Amino acid sequence: MRPPLLLAAHGTRDQAGVAAFGALARRVGALAAADGIQVAGGFIELSAPALREAVSALTTASSTHMVAVPLMLSAAGHAKGDIPAALARERDRRPGVSFTYARPLWPHPALIELLAARVDAVAGDPAPAVLLVGRGSTDPDANADVVKTARLLWEGRDYPLAETAFVSLARPGVAEGLERCRLLGARQIVVARYFLFPGVLPDRVAEQAAGYAAAHPGLDIRCADVLGDCDEIAALVCERYQEALTGDIRMNCDMCVYRIAMPGFEHRVGEPQHPHDHPHDHVHAHG
Repeated sequence: MRPPLLLAAHGTRDQAGVAAFGALARRVGALAAADGIQVAGGFIELSAPALREAVSALTTASSTHMVAVPLMLSAAGHAKGDIPAALARERDRRPGVSFTYARPLWPHPALIELLAARVDAVAGDPAPAVLLVGRGSTDPDANADVVKTARLLWEGRDYPLAETAFVSLARPGVAEGLERCRLLGARQIVVARYFLFPGVLPDRVAEQAAGYAAAHPGLDIRCADVLGDCDEIAALVCERYQEALTGDIRMNCDMCVYRIAMPGFEHRVGEPQHPHDHPHDHVHAHG
C-alpha cells in the first residue's frame, strides 16, 4: 500500500473557505484513489476538522506512515513552523506514526496559469494592469515569493504592468499598491487575490479595493476570484505527494529566516516552533 496523503491547512472562520477546502480534499481523494491512496485533511487552527482528526482517520494497524502536504502558497511561518510543530505533536501522541513532509504548492507553473486565468476572466479590453495581493508575512522570504509570482505572471503576457501588495503584516498595502498602479499610468486594474480559498482576508482585499475605487471614480478596478477548488490544484497536490515519496523535496531554505541572519530578523535564527491550539483539539485542550 502507498502511504496515505494528509492535507494540512491553516484554517478560517469563513464557512465558504472551509467548504472549499473540503471540496478540494474530496477532489484530491478521487484523483488519488486511482492509485490506492487514502486522503484526509484538517486544519491547524480556527476551524474543523482539526489536523488531529485527519491523522486519526488515516492511522491504522497497517498504515502508520503518511505524507503531509501543506496547502500553502509559500513557505512562510505556517509551512515552516506551525504545521511541522503540529505533526511533531501527533508523533508524540501516536508512537509509531511518522510523516514525510512535502513542500508548499508554490513555486509551480500551474499556479501562474491559474492566476492568469482568474485575471482574464474579469479583465476588460485593453489588457489591464495587475495588482497581485498576497496574505503578507513576517517572513521576508515568503513576501519575496509573492513579488516573484507577480513578476512571473507579468512575463510573456500583455499586461502593461504587474505590481505587488499585501493585505496584512507587510507593505505595501492594497491601497498603496493601487496608488502605485495609478501613478504609473494604469486606468484599468485587476486585483488578483493570491489565495487558495475564500476567507476573511480575501474578502478584506475586495473591500479595500472597492474603497479605493470609490475614491477614484476615473479608474476601472476589478477583483479576480481566488484560485479555489479545481483540478489543477488537486493535480499539484498529488505531484507534491509524489515528490515527497521519491525524496525530491526542494524546500525553500536558502533564504529561510530560521536559518540565516537577515537584517532585522536575526532573532529568528534557530527559533523553536510550537503548534497552534486548535479549538477542536480536545485531547490537547484537556491534556
